[in-house]
Amino acid sequence: EQEVGRQLLQEIISYSETSVCRRKYLLHYFGEEFDEKGCGGKCDNCKHPREKYSCLDEVVLLLNTIDSLKEQCKEKYLKAILTGDDNTEVTKYKGDKNPYFGRGKDRDEKFWGAVIRQCTVKGFLRKEIESYGTLKFTDLGREFLKKPYTVEIVKEHDYSDADTVSEEPSGAAKGAAADATLLKMLRDLRKQISKQKELPPFVIFQDPSLEDMATQYPINTEELTKISGVGEGKIRKYGKPFVELIAKYVTENGIERPDDLIVKSAAKKSAIRVYIIQSVDRKIPLEDIAGHKNIKVDQVIEEMERIVASGTKLNLDYYIEDSLDEDCIEEIFEYFMDAETDDFQAAFEEFDGDYTEEEMRLARIKFMSEVAN
Repeated sequence: EQEVGRQLLQEIISYSETSVCRRKYLLHYFGEEFDEKGCGGKCDNCKHPREKYSCLDEVVLLLNTIDSLKEQCKEKYLKAILTGDDNTEVTKYKGDKNPYFGRGKDRDEKFWGAVIRQCTVKGFLRKEIESYGTLKFTDLGREFLKKPYTVEIVKEHDYSDADTVSEEPSGAAKGAAADATLLKMLRDLRKQISKQKELPPFVIFQDPSLEDMATQYPINTEELTKISGVGEGKIRKYGKPFVELIAKYVTENGIERPDDLIVKSAAKKSAIRVYIIQSVDRKIPLEDIAGHKNIKVDQVIEEMERIVASGTKLNLDYYIEDSLDEDCIEEIFEYFMDAETDDFQAAFEEFDGDYTEEEMRLARIKFMSEVAN
């Protein structure tokens, strides 16, 4: 039985495009060693070798810049700060006054994009889906800043000079990045559904959630629960066509799904979120919720934003009605119904001071809860 299994496994390995490390592991399981010279150029690493950089100063610069921005930046804004791009967004938020502004201008955006991606893969950073891709430190990232060490950064492929685009899917196994072909298909599907239901696209699924799907390839609704920013409510309303599309894509293209990533991304609701949901059901003022948990009201609102982003309803009428009347709510709802994104900052600027930040955030929570969920 072992001999038959060994032969079958070798046939499967020779046919598929698994990584070198996985081939080594599988053959070792059957008591054999993998000959790297015998790969024959079949694995993805041999077919598409990528240049690597040994980085220390660059990674430290990146993390220090994120720290200076108080972990309130997204990738695009961060790259602009590092490369010294004084675009409208940067100057508006005084990013050009940041002590690290332009400190990485000897490298281009593609390089810094690769560093950000690899720092995420290595576990130094995480993208917070509920706040639309804001970069946050992990404990490992904080430890790295205290005791930095050299790490290898994989250079991104440059297809800018290519005459044709490869028909091969750029799967997650090739660097844990979103599959660009699948991501476009998911966005097209979302656009189609949003038109059918006459809803903004972000109401269906937000971009970071689609990117996570295009990285992890969930093929059933159970696996879809592991995707960041996706809860049971959204799955019931919108999940089926997305997993059907992904399952078909995986089968047609022979995708090797990264099961380990799917497992690692699973997360249960924190105790504080459960407490907030229960407290809102009991119509407890946000100040009392914050006081009981020894946190600020802003933090309670942040948790509420995460709750509704994942598909759970919250009825905040008892709290909102003291500051916003029906006409105000209707005006804000109309804005979000026509908007391409539910980005808070864009909405806040649109109304030019008509509402406070807290009022706008609470109104957006009400919108996402009632319209999206």
